[in-house]
Amino acid sequence: MNKRKAQRIPSPVKQGIGILLAFLGTTGVSVSAQAQVIGGVDYSDRAHVDKTFDMAGTDIFGQRFPSESLTIPDPVTGVKITALTTSRHSSSKIYQDHPNWTADGKYIVFTSNRNTAAGGNVTFAANAGAPRRERQFYAISMDTHEIVQVTTGAGVGDLLLGHKRNVAFRIRDNQVIELNLGELLKDSEAGQVKPPGSYEKVVATIPSDLKPGGSCLDINDKRIFFSTRVGEANSAIHSIDLDTKKTTKLVEVPFRTGHFQANPFVSGEMMYCWETGGDAPQRMWVLTVDKNGKATNRPVYKEKADEWVTHEVFAGPDHILFNVMGHIDRLKKNPTGIVLHNIRNNESKLLGQAKELGGYWHAAGTKDLKWAVGDSFDGNIYRLNIDQGTATLLTTGHRPNTKSPFSSQAHAHQSISPDRKWVLFNSSMLTESDLMMVPLHPDGLSLKK
Repeated sequence: MNKRKAQRIPSPVKQGIGILLAFLGTTGVSVSAQAQVIGGVDYSDRAHVDKTFDMAGTDIFGQRFPSESLTIPDPVTGVKITALTTSRHSSSKIYQDHPNWTADGKYIVFTSNRNTAAGGNVTFAANAGAPRRERQFYAISMDTHEIVQVTTGAGVGDLLLGHKRNVAFRIRDNQVIELNLGELLKDSEAGQVKPPGSYEKVVATIPSDLKPGGSCLDINDKRIFFSTRVGEANSAIHSIDLDTKKTTKLVEVPFRTGHFQANPFVSGEMMYCWETGGDAPQRMWVLTVDKNGKATNRPVYKEKADEWVTHEVFAGPDHILFNVMGHIDRLKKNPTGIVLHNIRNNESKLLGQAKELGGYWHAAGTKDLKWAVGDSFDGNIYRLNIDQGTATLLTTGHRPNTKSPFSSQAHAHQSISPDRKWVLFNSSMLTESDLMMVPLHPDGLSLKK
């Protein structure tokens, strides 16, 4: 970081520095909070250094962290791995069925517990009057890899990134809040962060008798689909129109719903799953709302009784990718692996199975349906050529010493960047969970098939 940038310290960051300086003061070291002069030496140009691993565990809206990225050559394939986070904290990308990049593609938004002193979940005594420090959302620059905190406080919930504008939506106390990410990131860069409320506005209110659960944002950025529980066993799916402010119940189903995701290419369409925490009788469902508001709800890919379908994700306007699990013996009676499925005509294409124990786990794909990315339980990540039916190993070892989906190590949940250049995923190679990237098409490297 150059000197000019180091001296332009955002006011929230100064608060964090103040905490550290106050601590130093209790040790008998004479310091000046304003000039950072210790023993006659001015350390002001190094004010960013103590933010590297956030020693104070501060929850400060808009605070900045210097880049902690690390470039690692994969020991097997030679592909350049970019570890975007490397601190002692647990950092995770947004789930694979939601956008991970801001609309302009310049930032990745992720969650981390770096607002806690030791990187863990900290709960204060109820009579202490201090809130529990929870995971917050952060944005990391694709250019500089600097990190900015973009949420604060308790009960953050889901953050739905805008498809067309640098905004995000969240549901808080039945109010739909729009967060102006573009303005916040600009102000943080300039060291002029305003209070959180300055970047928020209420754009709609959900009826108070509903308790919103899972949610997703329509590709038009003007409608949010969300779930509610109905009694002990049923679920309902609703939509709220951000223009008319109207909430509409679309369908009620006799099971628990989960994994809400909007079709990122077709407005008025979303996919969800029959959530069981494991195998479901019929995993995948698609709900479509026509221009007149009529909702059509239907199962997708008729499962066999001895198939375990999981981790569905849109791959184009008319296609989805999902995995037919093959990690236990009874499932191997049928073909297993990653499947490309047309949700209009129900045609399916099996893209193959990984050779590792248990096979593939998650999938992601490009809109042109030429490429997919699959991972295995031991943390190997492959690029799949959909036309040719071949798989190329990109990177390895991101779940070291485990071959089970039920271990505590990170789930890759890989996503492909909007420009189709990068594969973003979670990794336990360095710490409990970090964000890492590899190029989708590494040049000049000898990759193993």
